[in-house]
Amino acid sequence: MTDETAAVDDSARDTASGSAPASDADSALLQELRDRVTYQAERWRPGVRVTDIRPLTGGTSSLTFLVDLREAGAETTVVLKVAPPGLPPVRNRDVLRQARVQRVLRGRDRPLAPTVLFSDEGQPPHSPPFMAMNFVPGECLEPILTPAARRPAPDVVHARYLDAARLLVELHRVRPESVGFADEPVITLGDEIDRWTRAFTTLPEEMRGDYERAGAALHASMPEPLPPAINHGDFRLGNTLCDQRRLSAIIDWEIWAVGDPRIDLAWLTYFTDDAGHPAAEAGPPAGTPTRDEVVLTYEQASGATLPDLDWFHALVRYKESAATGLLLKRALKRGASPTGPLGRMLPVLPALVQESLDILEARSS
Repeated sequence: MTDETAAVDDSARDTASGSAPASDADSALLQELRDRVTYQAERWRPGVRVTDIRPLTGGTSSLTFLVDLREAGAETTVVLKVAPPGLPPVRNRDVLRQARVQRVLRGRDRPLAPTVLFSDEGQPPHSPPFMAMNFVPGECLEPILTPAARRPAPDVVHARYLDAARLLVELHRVRPESVGFADEPVITLGDEIDRWTRAFTTLPEEMRGDYERAGAALHASMPEPLPPAINHGDFRLGNTLCDQRRLSAIIDWEIWAVGDPRIDLAWLTYFTDDAGHPAAEAGPPAGTPTRDEVVLTYEQASGATLPDLDWFHALVRYKESAATGLLLKRALKRGASPTGPLGRMLPVLPALVQESLDILEARSS
């Protein structure tokens, strides 16, 4: 993974979303997509006809479209995720890799991800790969990053969080080797640290903080790994679709990997009211459970106690500082003036690195 693409998917973050660029959704791309979608849709379900393709909100890792289909007088809408044209479809832009994991994921009583209906390899970089998924209705927002007036009721937020912890257990129960991922590289804890350390090296000096010392401290105190699981990589409510108090699907699988399951759980807990996330909206709490409640719910659902979570709380602050630094660097390079959650992160990246160090020092004392 190169330094420039180490960050979480921009389109999956509430801090960096926007409309698909007009240059990427021009008539030539739409016509080329329509031709290939028509071909693959007819292979998937003979007799189906494409009636419309229109762009949806997206980011730099992929473009998203809604596709209207008609079959025997009935209409349905599917979601098309397309690698950005003109760029190699690798790493977080590899939509076919995302399709691969989504095809095999299912929980005990509900899907873990939208169902992949069909896909196309294209001829990248100018004819980009795509995958088509069923349209899953639901609300997608990150409560602590959302203004209070737009949030669900606190009891709904609380219920969704606990459901997310239980659904994460369902994901981590899927053994990689049982779904054809025996050869998938396992991302070690050392790999995870190094990934974000490389990202720090690309940032302006004022964004870095004492990242070298923090990275070394993380390496020096690494806990014993747990058996590897399939990790989403950016698991939080903002990357799910919710119906009332329950999650309908986990979305945005750009950086999934096989690794220690505590990485996903610790990341989820960083978006609770009591975690002190610097991008959180001012005002009343969103209504999330406490970090400890989320962990307890996960442990009760999994039947196992998770050791050394304080180390992972240090890791996620290191990760958040590096990943957000990349988003800020790109925004500033475009001449943008970051506002909202992303803007609130700009002055605090070095402090996040220091938080990571403080957690590790407290852990060792």
